[in-house]
Amino acid sequence: MKNLLLYIRSFFYFLPNILEALFSKPETIAYPAVTHKPPAGYRGSVRIIAENCIGCGLCVRDCPSAALKLEKDSKQSFRLIHYRDRCTSCGQCELSCKFNSIYLDNTYEEAFSKRKAFIEVLVNKTENK
Repeated sequence: MKNLLLYIRSFFYFLPNILEALFSKPETIAYPAVTHKPPAGYRGSVRIIAENCIGCGLCVRDCPSAALKLEKDSKQSFRLIHYRDRCTSCGQCELSCKFNSIYLDNTYEEAFSKRKAFIEVLVNKTENK
């Protein structure tokens, strides 16, 4: 009897929430029929101006999620790799760059099922041998 009273009490407690959920519009979009439009202040994708990048590694050093990797062969020969699946779009790389080469824009990147699609070479300044 006590369990039945608790059940009835909890039902009436949640009844307003249940009714609101039943009679309100859905909060989600009809994906994939409708594409996602991020809000104006959305910081999404890491972009780079490769001509400005000198391979100093400040962005790599300050990235809290280790989403950037710098592979150096020599002082002028390097590759900057971005792991999008690790990136939190915090903007720390943009703040750390002294040469204004890295920035975040509001481009929304679609999801992928393969991890290789999330690895992107941002700068590839290698010596021709």
